[in-house]
Formats: sequence, structure tokens, C-alpha cells
Amino acid sequence: MHELSIVMGIVNLVEKELRKANKSKVTSIEMEIGSLSGVEMDALNYVWDTAVKGTPLENAVRKIDYIEAEAECLDCGTTFKIQNIYDGCPQCGSYFKDIRKGKELKVKAIEVE
Repeated sequence: MHELSIVMGIVNLVEKELRKANKSKVTSIEMEIGSLSGVEMDALNYVWDTAVKGTPLENAVRKIDYIEAEAECLDCGTTFKIQNIYDGCPQCGSYFKDIRKGKELKVKAIEVE
């Protein structure tokens, strides 16, 4: 379960940003997580409360923007949604594509007090 290490990385990032801002409390955190990021949302939700206990994120409101994956076919130019990295173009059947979104895994905003 690598979701625990992801949450711990977020905690470390937030603690560094709090030190820079000379603040101690986070009221909310907003993240973007793509459907192809490899993050299992149920596992992330399962470990979150335990992982942030005793940290500045313990009482923070958490908002997650889930990004559905989208690709552009490099052969015909069609833009289409994908469920898996190996999905082909629904227009021409090509597997040559540029994944435009869906790999995101980032902290978008931190609100501090």
C-alpha cells in the first residue's frame, strides 16, 4: 500500500511550507489526483486519518479533485477519455496517443491559519 507513503510525503511537504510561512495550522488542503496516477482512492481515504494524526493536517478539511484521464490520438487527432493507459483510439483504433490529463498527483492549495 503505497498510499501511506504518499500521505506521509504530503505531510512532509505541508510541514515545510508551514515553516516557510511561519504558521502552525492548516485549515484546508486541496489536491488533484488523476485516474492514471496509480493512487487507489479507497486506500488513500483508509490511511489518511491515521497518517495525519498529530500533524498540522489532523483537523484540516480535505478536498480532492479527481481528474479523469484524457488522451489525444497521434494518428487522427481525436481527443478521448481513457480508463487504462493501454486504451486505443475509439475513432481509428490507433494506440499511439499523448495522455493529456489523468496522471496528476499534486497538492494544489494549502490554507493556513
